[in-house]
Amino acid sequence: MSSLQEDVVQENLRTVVDPELGVNIVDLGLIYGIQVEGSDVTVKLTLTSPACPMGAVIQSQAHMAVKKLPWVENVKVNLVWTPRWDPRTMASEDAKMQLGIL
Repeated sequence: MSSLQEDVVQENLRTVVDPELGVNIVDLGLIYGIQVEGSDVTVKLTLTSPACPMGAVIQSQAHMAVKKLPWVENVKVNLVWTPRWDPRTMASEDAKMQLGIL
C-alpha cells in the first residue's frame, strides 16, 4: 500500500464538492479512509447527515473521481456513520472559514 497512491486518490476526491455547502468533501472531512490494494481502491465516506438529500450524488461523484485515475480498476465507496461528522473537528481550516465556523 502506497501513501503516494492514497494522496493521489485524495487529490482526485477534492474535485467532489458538496452541492449544498460548496466545499469539497476532503476539506469538509467527509473522507474517513482510503485503502489502495493494487488497482483496487476503497474509500470510506460519510455525509454531513444521514438524511443528506445529495448523498447518492456525492457517493457517485466520489466513485467517478477515483475511477478517472488510469491505474484504478475497481472502486468501492462505502458509506460510514461512525464517528458522526462534526465540522468543528473534522473540517480543514479553509472549510471552517467557508462555513463560518472560525
